[in-house]
Amino acid sequence: MKKTLAISVLLVTFACIFSLFWYSEWRYSLPTPIPAQYHAVNMGAHIDITAAFRSKGNKPVFLHFFNPDCPCSRFNIPHFKGLAKTYGEKIDFAVVVMTKDKNYTESTIREKYGLTVPVLFDTSLARTCGVYSTPQAVLLSAGKELYYRGNYNRSRYCTDKKSNYAQTAIDSLLASRPEPFFNKYALTAYGCSLPGCKK
Repeated sequence: MKKTLAISVLLVTFACIFSLFWYSEWRYSLPTPIPAQYHAVNMGAHIDITAAFRSKGNKPVFLHFFNPDCPCSRFNIPHFKGLAKTYGEKIDFAVVVMTKDKNYTESTIREKYGLTVPVLFDTSLARTCGVYSTPQAVLLSAGKELYYRGNYNRSRYCTDKKSNYAQTAIDSLLASRPEPFFNKYALTAYGCSLPGCKK
């Protein structure tokens, strides 16, 4: 009797854990709803970021829109750090923190996530670049024209190397090629809505 009860409790526990995991995966696999006040920004548009971030020289700029309260953003950090390490000599990288939590500072974000790039708190950059969810990548040419805005990868955990969209955009820009064709998984925002982590 006790053995049957213990097995039943274990099965119910595993079923609950599986259900929560499945629900979380399903929830973040849906596109982020486009806000009613959203203002689209076209590719090729000049993006003025001088008030928030000064590029070192005439280099392209990569902005990582990040919400520390968003699971998708947190899963994405290792991939972003890898891009910054690989391309940091040729591109200026920065993290744009999108949260209403006033307890976050540049130093707490840098220490907690092991970041070596500038950390910005200018949330107006999201509107300027046409971003309405996190995590999102924005790549600006050396002339500060919008070259890419979209997802890093089709996989929530950035494990699908065939769909490294942000890296493909970087490689294309550095090779002076026109923006490559990206599918809907690259350009449709997935993750957490701005300004908080609400879906």
